[in-house]
Amino acid sequence: MRPLADETRIFAFLRALGRAARNETRLYLTGGATAVLEGWRASTVDIDLRLEPDDDELLREIPRLKEQLGINVELVSPGDFIPELPGWRDRSRHVRREGLIDVYNLDPYSQALSKIERGFDQDVEDVRAMLDRRLIEPERLRELFASIQPELFRYPAIDPASFAKRLDRLLDMP
Repeated sequence: MRPLADETRIFAFLRALGRAARNETRLYLTGGATAVLEGWRASTVDIDLRLEPDDDELLREIPRLKEQLGINVELVSPGDFIPELPGWRDRSRHVRREGLIDVYNLDPYSQALSKIERGFDQDVEDVRAMLDRRLIEPERLRELFASIQPELFRYPAIDPASFAKRLDRLLDMP
């Protein structure tokens, strides 16, 4: 089992990947990596990310860096689990630039809704941290959820009624 990724290890990975980049790329961090960089968790099991555009050279570099740095990396983002929220790119927060890679924390609303849909304890804690840090506002989260409801049929693993109940329960918590 590889060690957890803290801020130092995440930035080491991003620097190394930035050195390998030959094209302008946007890298969106999500999940635990965002939690670490935003400061509500000290470490994460893996670095979840999305590249735009896909870059074969960088995708080939990631397994090498995983081994070299002893770090877990997953190519995953909220859009793999729920419909993409309108305006998600504009709400993504720029973290830094490494070589030709601009690194962002992916839209917190997209992350929050994806976490609510999954519903694991750590996910609920993460959404509470986002609310506490005012990275997301409850009413805007409800509006964005409503905007994707008509597309939930495209995700057969999602039960829309249960998803809506989890959202309401979490937002109604004291």
